[in-house]
Amino acid sequence: MERNKLNTFFSALLLGLSALSWQACSQEQSSDAGTLPYLGERQLVQRQVDGQQVTDTVYHRIPDFAFINQDSQVVTSLTVQDKVYVTDFFFTTCPTICPKMKSQMLRIYEAFEDDPRVMLLSHTIDPKHDTVAVLRDYADRLQVNSDKWHFVTGEKDSIYSIAMQYMVSAMEDEEEPGGFVHSGAFVLVDQNRHVRGIYDGTDPAQVDRLIRDIPALLPKKKKKDADKN
Repeated sequence: MERNKLNTFFSALLLGLSALSWQACSQEQSSDAGTLPYLGERQLVQRQVDGQQVTDTVYHRIPDFAFINQDSQVVTSLTVQDKVYVTDFFFTTCPTICPKMKSQMLRIYEAFEDDPRVMLLSHTIDPKHDTVAVLRDYADRLQVNSDKWHFVTGEKDSIYSIAMQYMVSAMEDEEEPGGFVHSGAFVLVDQNRHVRGIYDGTDPAQVDRLIRDIPALLPKKKKKDADKN
């Protein structure tokens, strides 16, 4: 690999490992409390409130983005506004971990298929091959609703850049099977685009935990709505 690519890869890897370590330490506490940690870098900012100086914590937030999904529709940060979503990175010709990842992501899809507050977002890291038509065929074979699960493509640099924001690795590597190397992580993002969990998408036990964690981020149903169920 070229030196700059190696630096990018290891930066993403270190970020992801740091996030996973933080979550591992917080796992038992967050499960008991029903709350999840905020992952990624954070900043302390000073502001004035009623004449008093207070300190606020600004958490890492996924920046605005725009990609194209399997229906040739533009998917942006507005698409996931007020949604809890799970995101990952893959490519359709992946010979290694992607089939396992998609079978596990399908479990999440089925668990929340009827809940409009939850969305799935899968980014191809091989936009040259994975055209809209290829992604459409891929989604059709999984028999999923494109309003619930978006398979997106776009400019390669934009995809790899947003992967870094999610604290996962994604890059070309001719020495790897399929010509790419990427993380098998599933990233849980809240309604404000804060990363709240990173899970091994090839491990059914971690995906079980992800499925249990998602409801902690969803707003509580009003009593009238709960009575209807």
